[in-house]
Amino acid sequence: MLRSNLAEATGSTTGPIHIRDEWLAVPCRDPTYTIQWLGYEALKRYTKNKPDNGGIKAVKDIRFVARRCQGQGLLDGDDTIEDVLEDNDFVEIDGNSLTSTDLVNLGRGLYKIKLTSEAENGVVKSRELLDTIVKENKVVYGITTGFGKFARTVIPVHKLKELQENLVRSHSAGVGNPLSPERTRMLLALRINVLAKGYSGISLETLHRMIQAFNASCLSFVPEKGTVLEAHGLKPISLKPKEGLALINGTQMITSLGAEAVERAQAIARQADIIAAITLEVLKGTSKAFDSDIHALRPHPGQIEVAMRFRALLDSDHHPSEIAESHRFCDRVQDAYTMRCCPQVHGIVNDTIDFTQKIINTEINSATDNPMVFAERGETISGGNFHGEYPAKALDFLAIGVHELAAISERRIERLCNPSLSELPAFLVNEGGLNSGFMIAHCTAASLVSENKVLCHPSSVDSLSTSAATEDHVSMGGWAARKALRVVEHVEQVLAIELLAACQGIEFLRPLRTTTPLEKVYDLVRSVVKPWIKDRFMSPDIEAVHRLLLDQKVWNVAQPYIEKYNMELLPESRPTSPTAFSLDPPASPRKRIRLE
Repeated sequence: MLRSNLAEATGSTTGPIHIRDEWLAVPCRDPTYTIQWLGYEALKRYTKNKPDNGGIKAVKDIRFVARRCQGQGLLDGDDTIEDVLEDNDFVEIDGNSLTSTDLVNLGRGLYKIKLTSEAENGVVKSRELLDTIVKENKVVYGITTGFGKFARTVIPVHKLKELQENLVRSHSAGVGNPLSPERTRMLLALRINVLAKGYSGISLETLHRMIQAFNASCLSFVPEKGTVLEAHGLKPISLKPKEGLALINGTQMITSLGAEAVERAQAIARQADIIAAITLEVLKGTSKAFDSDIHALRPHPGQIEVAMRFRALLDSDHHPSEIAESHRFCDRVQDAYTMRCCPQVHGIVNDTIDFTQKIINTEINSATDNPMVFAERGETISGGNFHGEYPAKALDFLAIGVHELAAISERRIERLCNPSLSELPAFLVNEGGLNSGFMIAHCTAASLVSENKVLCHPSSVDSLSTSAATEDHVSMGGWAARKALRVVEHVEQVLAIELLAACQGIEFLRPLRTTTPLEKVYDLVRSVVKPWIKDRFMSPDIEAVHRLLLDQKVWNVAQPYIEKYNMELLPESRPTSPTAFSLDPPASPRKRIRLE
């Protein structure tokens, strides 16, 4: 499989077709195929996924440009795929600068790995010290002894290789389904990064073998491992003293899954602001609660950021909304908490994500082996950096924080579906009774929120003693990471339902239009899901919008408007309203302070 990011393609019959931020997996059986072929195949898959466009046959005079990932150089259409892959994009690993975003992209197979020369030198020096320890027959934990309860059992030199192999075998005791290929790549990439720090004593040869396996997508869960090794020209790794321990000891399982949870939480959190803004428009709410002066008096960074996004999306001066104008002189004093308090509720989620991301990024670039090999001191030291309490606690906190996005979203769905609260048809469908509309979709959202409440119970408050009381306190961080991912997925699904419901609500307000950025989001949703005229199978529609959120397409549509509003320092819109009391006529809007 080869991934290609097509920057742009145009077809003359249907107007411009822009393929952006959508990754298309294209099977490639012959590496001598050209980039031109790859682009055409990707375009065929892209148009096939778009409704009512006639497919690739309707696109004439096809022209496109293909470029490398991250906006790198353009590719010549006549280049062969094998030539391009020989010089593919790499992430340089030094053990100190990998981020959660890098790790997720490595998991997706967007990049290969190579070591920096500085990292290679550190690995070599660390291994030289370890080889000296073995040569001089020193007794050092994990190198010439057993593990855990067997730490005082000295192993003969001629059995040190067998010791490491037995360690890997004995620790292959997990149960359940294997990790997905994407998460397995993340786990392997993170282990490579940690070993590249040069404190684990692994040999450069073994580390290079691991990198070769990663770059060839030779992943450990594949049953046909021996065949795959031969197909990629790789040889089985023969473990040297301590290398088995170096391969398995640390917090990489917790941290790699945690990195994905953080990245997905960040993506859904900023899209939640956009979805809530659409709901507020449909429910005929006011934007006055997002006034910058209110939030300056409680200056939490997340709260201020969310309020700014709402102002950018709902600004009636710069993006006139016919819906907002239609109820400007109503008698409503203020909105319900689920709309008025979005900056306060969504804001703490943003700050929680930022906190967790700092913990995870620190953990990504931390040496978590035991014992640690300090080449510059000529010493190995046993410690506890392998303990997963830091990422475990942070991921428990992340689950609790991000869950609230679903909790408040479900209440907004209730307001959209309840005719006494929305002034819209019950459950957002005509001929209620004959049709049930969003009735059961709301039940699904309520079920997911209820499940999240159980999953938000912290796993890191628990501990069990293992290894004959040698390992007598553990973090339970693996479960913290797995359930954080489940919570985030449920949040994505609940917000997908809200976005569908809000767009359906707009149908009943037509011909009135909302603000330009929110109309663009509406158009995006309608590109994959038609309005409801009568009941139909809803699960595919929910999944289609969930995919939009996973791909951050809702954010990509609205982001330019938000950035422009923030960067251009446009005057803040403060429309008059009979429910906003003032002794004096409203002052001219002052210049805003840009949110850095």
